[in-house]
Amino acid sequence: MNPPGAVRVLFLSMGNAARSIMAEYLLRRLGHGHFETFSAGVLPRGEVHPLALKVLRERFRLDPEGARSKSWEELRGERFDWVITLCDKTHEAWAVWPGQPRMAHWDEPDPVAFEGSEAAREQLFIQVGRELSQRLDLLCALPLEKLMHPPYGEVRAASPM
Repeated sequence: MNPPGAVRVLFLSMGNAARSIMAEYLLRRLGHGHFETFSAGVLPRGEVHPLALKVLRERFRLDPEGARSKSWEELRGERFDWVITLCDKTHEAWAVWPGQPRMAHWDEPDPVAFEGSEAAREQLFIQVGRELSQRLDLLCALPLEKLMHPPYGEVRAASPM
């Protein structure tokens, strides 16, 4: 359970079958309880890709228990501090999220769409997981108070010079 005041982060991708699921579970571990993480898709595939689950378990030693592919519609009423899109198509579709959270865009290749041998496909899932992990390490290094979205109606004053 995350403490009150945890930074709420939503990862959006098209299918919510690999990239966004991996980012959600990686940040849960890397954030040491300071982040409440979610993922969703614009056009969810309905199931998490087995290689995404395998890489989370075997390479990152995470238990993706409860991971499921879901639509952003399930989270429409939620308030987030950050919405991070993980592909150009999703970024174009979601220039603005309700509640005006901070937005970031990390374009990652879609390992689900990659066509190649099983070994090559698994290597791409591993590569995407590593890249996400590196980005998330940097996010976690930022001061938490700078990551929080101000409450509705609150305007942060500029720092005196």
